[in-house]
Amino acid sequence: METLMMRDEQISPSANALEEALKESYPAYEQWMRTLTSPEQGYAPEINYYRDGKAWLCKGIHKKKTVFWLSYWDGFFKITFYFNEKTAADFLNLDIASQLKEDFRNNKPVGKSRPFTVIVRHPEQLADLLKVADYKRSLK
Repeated sequence: METLMMRDEQISPSANALEEALKESYPAYEQWMRTLTSPEQGYAPEINYYRDGKAWLCKGIHKKKTVFWLSYWDGFFKITFYFNEKTAADFLNLDIASQLKEDFRNNKPVGKSRPFTVIVRHPEQLADLLKVADYKRSLK
């Protein structure tokens, strides 16, 4: 069963709290955040408590654009990107694992958006996710 972590508004997601929540996936999270905030990538992650979801979430921002959302779970983290129908078609042309493309094809639209969520447990998953982030960041 998946359990959403970081739900207490009074406990901000410190490195210790995140390491305890994410367990073995914490090194992947650290690597993801280091890569995003590097000068080459230039993201400004914003971690805030969202009352509507009753949890701390990380919004991945590049310049003023929200590229992804990250949530903290028991033993892993999830990264979600949202695409519209026009940009969803081009998503399938990305040079990423075919299983990720299949997962995306199987996702149902939510309103006018098409979500793409990946459960991240290992650093090996990050290269493809960075390609997806680069693609989302390039969209107007």
